[in-house]
Amino acid sequence: MIKSTFGDISKPSGGFMPSGGNDQTIPRISLRGIHKTFGSVEALRGVDLDVAQGECLGLIGDNAAGKSTLTKVISGTYVPDQGSILIDGEMVQFATPADARARAIEMVFQDLSLCDHIDVMGNLFLGRELTDWSFLDQRGMRIKAREMLNDLDIRIPKLNAKVAQLSGGQRQAIAIARAASFNPSVLIMDEPTSALAVAEVEAVLRLIKRLKARGVSVILITHRLQDLFRVCDKVAVMYEGTKVAERSISDTNLEDLVTLIVGRGEHI
Repeated sequence: MIKSTFGDISKPSGGFMPSGGNDQTIPRISLRGIHKTFGSVEALRGVDLDVAQGECLGLIGDNAAGKSTLTKVISGTYVPDQGSILIDGEMVQFATPADARARAIEMVFQDLSLCDHIDVMGNLFLGRELTDWSFLDQRGMRIKAREMLNDLDIRIPKLNAKVAQLSGGQRQAIAIARAASFNPSVLIMDEPTSALAVAEVEAVLRLIKRLKARGVSVILITHRLQDLFRVCDKVAVMYEGTKVAERSISDTNLEDLVTLIVGRGEHI
């Protein structure tokens, strides 16, 4: 059984259940009236958003639409000027990313935040190293790293390989595994399939499906609109700092989403 800062990482953390269990009427995360201003620029202008447990929300929009700012508010990087954040119906305030992680919110950034000259194991436990007295528990981390990768069906033969030597898909998988293996209730992914080969994209989409099946709520930022129809349950469209539309994935199509992104659609 794997232990971490957040407890047993081999199963869902206490308080959240896979889809189909527990009370589905309370959103995993709920945002109301989120505002964020940088100088004279209103990056977010009163955004409301709900994500249910075990649900994948696609968050889309053109550049500077407010997607990254919104997810950085959720992950504790930015403090909103106005508005409220509720986790499982409980009001929370995040001053730092550590506050968000303490509530089991993890984010995989577009640049992956990996250290190229550290091996796979070191990247998986970066900032969360296991120790035996005052020494790093190399053996324990090696065993748990393999279990973490196997749990998500990620195939990386050599744990001592430097990350710089790996393919783009393998690097992306490590970043996702690092976030997903410490009991997240919410996992935010910023452009996880950008610049990946077709086979690597498929592997990332399979990972998202496995995370959903475990009850993790996923927020997916992507410009690959076709991916939304593979893994998402609903889509929210951002435009100039506001959420202009929200659609069930079964009630929309590529043409509809493109029209909304460029600001010519019916905003509801």
